[in-house]
Amino acid sequence: MKVLDLCCSQGHGFEGWFSSEDDYASQLGRGLIGCPLCADTGISRRPSAPRLNLSGARAPSPSSAEAAAKPAAAPPLSREKALQAAWMQAVRHVIAHTEDVGERFPEEARRMHYGEIEARGIRGQASPEQREALLDEGIEIASLPMPQALKEPLQ
Repeated sequence: MKVLDLCCSQGHGFEGWFSSEDDYASQLGRGLIGCPLCADTGISRRPSAPRLNLSGARAPSPSSAEAAAKPAAAPPLSREKALQAAWMQAVRHVIAHTEDVGERFPEEARRMHYGEIEARGIRGQASPEQREALLDEGIEIASLPMPQALKEPLQ
């Protein structure tokens, strides 16, 4: 299994797991690799250090055996990766706690606003004109771009 550091043309970094270099090249050539944040398919590889398994391993000493039993601490995230992770967590929270009403979003928002149906968390699509009309009616909405990777189940 190859774990590659990848980057989209927007500068978002992420990992990709592939069975081989040929598998990576094939998927890249067919446009199957997309950024999990913005769905951009302009992907390039970042340099990464290989993991080396060196022979000559020694029997663990008691102190190193205790350390091995503890889970390794995750390396600190860069500011950019921390922001990306926080944004993805926020989007996942919205998806988990709202109902996707699709293109019926403007109608459902109006029905809730005017008390025709019980208020609940919804998400969906609205054109710029529909969003403007909702705001003009005093209906509070927020636009949140959804990464394509979160719209479908991940493998």
